[in-house]
Amino acid sequence: MTVTLQDLESRQTELAALIKKFKDEQPAVLQIGAADIHLQQGERYAGTVLDADGTIKHHLALMAPRPDRSFSWGDAMAWAQKVGGSLPDRQEQALLFANCKPHLDAAWHWSCETNKDNASYAWGCYFDYGYQSYELKSAEGAAVAVRRFIP
Repeated sequence: MTVTLQDLESRQTELAALIKKFKDEQPAVLQIGAADIHLQQGERYAGTVLDADGTIKHHLALMAPRPDRSFSWGDAMAWAQKVGGSLPDRQEQALLFANCKPHLDAAWHWSCETNKDNASYAWGCYFDYGYQSYELKSAEGAAVAVRRFIP
């Protein structure tokens, strides 16, 4: 029996397709390392923040301090830093809405993210129904502070 290069290449293509199918059918295994997260009095664990490929970026806690007034974006950023945290980013706001909604005022809250198309605006989230939008940084909005824990 004579074997040609074309025969070998054809078999190689078949074998590559079988290997791909086998790999695609394997169950995904996530390895999540243990993390010691020490919450301060009144803080709430919001969850794990993932990056685009599903790797853990950090854990998130909703801090206890709540201001009794609204702020411009710059003042909200300064307030969050003063209480030892920072404003959440948009992904973190979605996580807060999903996991900490009972502990949030049903109002529009600033995020730490500036609108990439116009630096005069910053993003925020309505914690009553989870909608995110941007507003002029000089506008008044509510604020919450978060702490991040790197695993």
